[in-house]
Amino acid sequence: MTARRGLTLAAHSRRFSLFFSHNLFGIFNSCLPLDSIPMILNNAVNPNTIFANNEMSLQDIEIYGFDYDYTLAFYSSHLHTLIFNIARNILIEEHRYPEGLKEYDYIPNFVIRGLHYDVQKALLMKIDAFHYIQLGTVYRYVGKRFWQLLGTKCMQTQARVPCESSPCPSSHGHTMKQFMDIFSLPEMTLLSCVNDYFMKHNIDYEPVHLYKDVKEAIGDVHVKGILYRAVEADIEKYICYGEQTHAVLRKLSENGKKMFLITNSPFDFVDRGMNYIVGKDWRDLFDVVIVQADKPGFFNDRRKPFRRVTDNGVLLWDRIHKLEKGKIYKQGNLYEFLRLTGWRGSKVLYFGDHIYSDLADLTLKHGWRTGAIIPELRKEIKIMNTEEYIHTMTWLQGLTGLVERMQVYRDPDSQAVVQEWIKEREEIRSQTKGFFNSQFGSLFRTYHNPTYFSRRLSRFADIYMASLSCLLDYDLRHTFFPRRNPLQHESPFWPEQGGLSAVGIPAQARRTFSSINN
Repeated sequence: MTARRGLTLAAHSRRFSLFFSHNLFGIFNSCLPLDSIPMILNNAVNPNTIFANNEMSLQDIEIYGFDYDYTLAFYSSHLHTLIFNIARNILIEEHRYPEGLKEYDYIPNFVIRGLHYDVQKALLMKIDAFHYIQLGTVYRYVGKRFWQLLGTKCMQTQARVPCESSPCPSSHGHTMKQFMDIFSLPEMTLLSCVNDYFMKHNIDYEPVHLYKDVKEAIGDVHVKGILYRAVEADIEKYICYGEQTHAVLRKLSENGKKMFLITNSPFDFVDRGMNYIVGKDWRDLFDVVIVQADKPGFFNDRRKPFRRVTDNGVLLWDRIHKLEKGKIYKQGNLYEFLRLTGWRGSKVLYFGDHIYSDLADLTLKHGWRTGAIIPELRKEIKIMNTEEYIHTMTWLQGLTGLVERMQVYRDPDSQAVVQEWIKEREEIRSQTKGFFNSQFGSLFRTYHNPTYFSRRLSRFADIYMASLSCLLDYDLRHTFFPRRNPLQHESPFWPEQGGLSAVGIPAQARRTFSSINN
């Protein structure tokens, strides 16, 4: 029976291969009328949706906490250019780096958040949830002078990075740094530019020194207040107007919710930004305001007491016995915050954009609920809602199903067809990366697996969304439920899931497939 079926497949293989033409749109447009394209086209995801990793009811939340940068305040792309330029000049003027670095400008969309950097080898890479490097995403240079390990001896198969946390030492003695902050996009770009310059001019250098110098220069942009002064001087250029942020805060306040702000930014910077986003009365909305908190140390270090800051920025020396509304506090620690407020456990929901610095410790050690603000989410959802992306992914899933089912046929003709499908599948997988970012693809996926970033997000955030404005679409008694996706060993409970029809293979193709199998 197996031999007969193999011969049958061989006899049909060329017809089958021609039917599944390499022209993606030809398949769908010639085989299906536009009104019959896969059902998924009619199920576009709303970019303003709040997504749940863990079941959570807003009815149980009494206190809402917020980070400031990229949570309450969103910045324009000009800010990344500003950070890059200032840090590049610091390298030249204070660290004696070559003047030629001035020929480099910030490259928008070169990198994405969540990438790992091998400090000793000066390699920027994307790693999935199982610590495998995504092929074609290992870079040292920028622009047209990128350097990929794809095709070299060590990367003919996926390489695994034994990395449990970030930064972390690997078994090979390398140190891996993961960039989780949106502010790190200019840092990664600057690292790549300096590497590019040194390699292009045959300058012998120590990658570890380069990494430390760039990190210090980026840090100085913040620590020395250069960034804060520049933004305050031209706030309309750098901060996106936040009318919806104001609406969210007002909605929570009108429903009797307590609110607090814990940020690493200084008060003058926050005050200037919040005046622009919310209005001069912004402090009336918050029960507690804490600046220069030094997160994530704020969540773990019991030693730093709170200190009062006057409206003029003067630090007072009196001991803090309670945290009062309308007053500003600096530093402190979460243990003292809990003692003074009594705000403990799952009745507190804290929002932040940095999965480690803002959310991890609150989830693991303190039992607060957490919400991740992921600005990149809105753009990626809009891409995934396009017909081109849906067609491509449908065909990719179809090819994967075909390869999986037809690989049992071992005759040469059948294997030749399967190998063609495998080759086409790899080409399409490479193509899908470019939908999001030409170098690194999606923030959330490495082909079929979640990224390392995505796995951390699911571990430390109860809910996640593109911006706080998403809360405006939900009643404050709403319960968020995570989707029940079947595990690999579970049988799904809905029709045709996992079969060819479930991934949108046209009906005519399914009939052809059925004739081959019978």
